[in-house]
Amino acid sequence: MRSLIDILDLKTEEIDELIARADDIIEHPEAYRDICRYKKLATLFFEPSTRTRLSFEAAMYELGGQVLGFSEAASSSSAKGESVSDTVRAVSCYADIIAMRHPKEGAPLVASMAASIPVINAGDGGHNHPTQTLTDLLTIHRTKGHFDNLVVGLCGDLKFGRTVHSLITALSRYSGIKFVLISPEELRLPDYVKQDVLTEKGLDWEETTSLEDAMPKLDILYMTRVQRERFFNEEDYLRLRDSYILTPEKLQTAKKDLTIMHPLPRVNEISTAVDTDPRACYFQQVLFGKYIRMALILKLLEL
Repeated sequence: MRSLIDILDLKTEEIDELIARADDIIEHPEAYRDICRYKKLATLFFEPSTRTRLSFEAAMYELGGQVLGFSEAASSSSAKGESVSDTVRAVSCYADIIAMRHPKEGAPLVASMAASIPVINAGDGGHNHPTQTLTDLLTIHRTKGHFDNLVVGLCGDLKFGRTVHSLITALSRYSGIKFVLISPEELRLPDYVKQDVLTEKGLDWEETTSLEDAMPKLDILYMTRVQRERFFNEEDYLRLRDSYILTPEKLQTAKKDLTIMHPLPRVNEISTAVDTDPRACYFQQVLFGKYIRMALILKLLEL
C-alpha cells in the first residue's frame, strides 16, 4: 500500500508514467469507465475547496467508482475533538482510498501513517499540494510536449503559495529549467526553498518585482492569487492583493506560444479579458486535473 503526500514521493519516471496514463485516458475514456467498479473514494476535506474536491469526485465517478466523505471540518467528528488518526482509521473501514485536505501542515502524513488504505494529500496548509503539481505538469506537457529547457515565470504570492513550492520542486528534476520569480518583496519565495531546491540543485533563477520586464523571456507564466487566508492581518493583505494584474496589454510583449497557467481560484490577478487569449490555459488546467487524478487513483489502487 502506498500514499502520495509530497511530490517527491514520486520518481521522475513515475510522473512520466502518470502523464502517459492520463494521456491514454484522454484518448480512450471508454476503456476506463468500469475499472474502479465497487471501489470507494473517501474525500476528507477539513478546509474549503471547489476544484480539488470535485475533480477527485469526478475522477472516481468516471472510473466507475463511488464517493463518500465531507466537505468541511464542521461536518465531521473533528468538530467533537476526534483526532485525524482516529478519523482515518474509521474511514479505512468504509473506503478503498482517501483524498484529504487539511489546514494543518503534516496532517495528511499523520493520516497516511494511521490509515490501512492509500492517502492522497489534497493540500495541507501552505505546505504541499502534490495533485495540483501533477495537474500543472500535465498541462505543461500537453501544451509544450516536454519539460526540459523551459523558462518558467512564477508570479504573485511566492511566499505562501504551496502550488508554487511544489511545482519548483517537481520541475527542478528536469534539465535546462530556468525560473523567474516575480513578486513583491514581502511575498518572495522562502529562503528554504531557494536553498534546498534552487541553490542545492544548481538551477538557473532570478528574482524581480516587474512582470513587464520578465514577460518577453517566458515560456510559462504561472499566476497565483494573494491568499487572504494565509495572512495574519488584513492591512497587509489589502496592500499586496493587487500587486500583479495580468491584462491583454501586458501580454503584448509575450511569446506567441506562451502558456498562461493559474491554480485557481482567481480573484482579480488575471483580467477576464485574457480568458479569450489562445495562450490562456487555466480552465484547460482544471480539466487536466481530473485526468491526472484518475491516473493517480489507478496507480495507488494498483489497477
